[in-house]
Amino acid sequence: MKLSKGANAPVPTSLLAVVVSWRSEHAVDAHALLLEGSGTVRSDRDLVFYNAPRHVSQAVTLDQEPAPRTARLSVSLPRTEADVDRIVVAGSVENGTFGDITGLTLTVHAVDGAVATFEIEDADAVRALMFGEFYRRDGRWRFRAVGQGWASGLAGLVTEFGVQVDDPADPARTTHPTDPFRLHRSARTSPSQEVRSARSATGAQPDPAPPGLRDRHDLAPVRHFPHGSFASDPPRRSAQSAREDGATGLTSDDVVVQRFSSSDDDADGRTGQEAAHNRSDASASVRPRTDLLDRAETAATLGSYRPVDLTRHTSETAPAAPPPPPNPDLADWHSDPEAPERLRWWDGTEWTSATCQHHPPSNRHCARCGHPLRRKLLGGLAPCQRCELEIEEYLTHWHTQAWRVLTTHGPRGPVWAALWASLRYQRIDADAGRRALRAVALSYVERLVTFTFADGEVQHAELELFEQAVTELALGGPLIEDLRRRMHRGRTLSRLRAGDLPVVRTPGLHLDPEEKVHVDLPATHVRQLARGPKLTEGRLIGSNKKLRFVGAGAGTEMPWSRIISVHAEQETVVIAATSSRGGGTFAVADPDYVAAALEGALRVAKRLVLTPGQRDTRSIPQEVKAEVWQRDGGKCVECGDGHYLEFDHVIPLSRGGATSATNLQILCRSCNRAKGARI
Repeated sequence: MKLSKGANAPVPTSLLAVVVSWRSEHAVDAHALLLEGSGTVRSDRDLVFYNAPRHVSQAVTLDQEPAPRTARLSVSLPRTEADVDRIVVAGSVENGTFGDITGLTLTVHAVDGAVATFEIEDADAVRALMFGEFYRRDGRWRFRAVGQGWASGLAGLVTEFGVQVDDPADPARTTHPTDPFRLHRSARTSPSQEVRSARSATGAQPDPAPPGLRDRHDLAPVRHFPHGSFASDPPRRSAQSAREDGATGLTSDDVVVQRFSSSDDDADGRTGQEAAHNRSDASASVRPRTDLLDRAETAATLGSYRPVDLTRHTSETAPAAPPPPPNPDLADWHSDPEAPERLRWWDGTEWTSATCQHHPPSNRHCARCGHPLRRKLLGGLAPCQRCELEIEEYLTHWHTQAWRVLTTHGPRGPVWAALWASLRYQRIDADAGRRALRAVALSYVERLVTFTFADGEVQHAELELFEQAVTELALGGPLIEDLRRRMHRGRTLSRLRAGDLPVVRTPGLHLDPEEKVHVDLPATHVRQLARGPKLTEGRLIGSNKKLRFVGAGAGTEMPWSRIISVHAEQETVVIAATSSRGGGTFAVADPDYVAAALEGALRVAKRLVLTPGQRDTRSIPQEVKAEVWQRDGGKCVECGDGHYLEFDHVIPLSRGGATSATNLQILCRSCNRAKGARI
């Protein structure tokens, strides 16, 4: 499809190739920015350009060796994170302007060919140009042709979307260490003021401030203990000497110190990581830091704290750096390229200054701290009590932060990655974290399923979100399998209501031309008479043209135009029609399935099928769901059960009840079935 400026077109949710081509002798660089709903990047890492050619989610990748007079971007829409609302595709030139370029064309290719083409014939004399953007609309992706320019070049374009650009000509700029747990601090507040404010707010006594946290005039000496050191009164030693003999290690205190270290380091060159609090016994050495993930979440939300350097790095200008580890997208400890006898922290982008001692595998020593393991009385070796105490206290506060991350961001995105990176930074095994998270993980999955079924519709994206959460949290067991079956059945019923109907073979039944049968099963017609209910056995047949009931000695058929509604009630399917002979109540083996199939056939016949991303009048906004869940404590208001929960209308919708927080309550499945349509 050929687009003009301002036009848009749908694109498939798949892997796409965006190709920018031109005919003149110019060099055009392609760029991409991943934007959230506010129209800005979540962090500086959401900019894909020549110095950062691949996004961390692998949603956008820049081809660094395209064909001549072309620039190419690979855009994977299925890998795009849920909180990314738009993907801006732009370009820039270093010599000349876009007004000098001839034949400038942007083409979006799918697996079966070009899906959108935008020929830019009237580009202004600008050095940066926004070609277009991918954006979400009703659960699908579309591409819009824009053609807007910036005379200030690439720096002006990316700054418009919230990227902080480094100015190499500014002599006052400061390079900060890259640490995923460093606090994003306002320039108006000094580190020492932050610590004093935090201590005064909690009523705690102030700790001796390490070099990165105290004012420059406060030069009181501090001690540094390597990870796992519990001597009651070890000799004082400098951070430099500790680093030289490889005794530097990490505790939860070290993480806090390193997070705050920045341009406020002491004039003698010591960083916050190289100094720790003065500790005198084992209990003080394992003091947990409850704000670790608070600051990690702030860091991941506010993005990078170093301005983006737009200076193109070549083999001559790029600073010499050690090669990345085998898995460069994961923040973890790796063997230090400069000193293989120790470990060095890789933050997912580059090597940091954080190091710790590497302990070779040994059955007699703790793999985390290197201390000898104590022998058991009956044989074998006991686990390291020091590390167990430290890990237990850290996980106590870590799992509280994990629940907050789960309920706000879910098990995905940069905040979730920072949560697990904090465990790896503490050298705590991921299985220990999953064991600590199992209770809150089950609560999160049950909450997710309850929210999904609140409006009676299960979309494909919601099913994928459930499977992703179960996989990420490593959950299993009968409860998870039952929830999985419920989600898949809900998805099947939703597809039936949306018109995705099966075709059933009915030998011996006379059909009209082009008539297809979707439902053919045994049913019992229930009629309420004065002397009691009358039951008639037969077959209920629903096709794309009419609804039939064929019974013993009796039968009815009615076109869909005369049927008003179909719904399940208790163990029956209730059909309302414009005449008494067409409607009725039918007892079937699976009323939910039959009602969904007949409702889908009715919608198709009357062209009432909902488009993807829309809901009917049962839709409950997410904020209302969260309010009701918080008010009822995530439990059934009748029996207090916490499993198989559902949202219930106190006054049913069929009786005019509103979809509001005051008319909604949490009930378990059994209590909701017992209540039925009663008030």
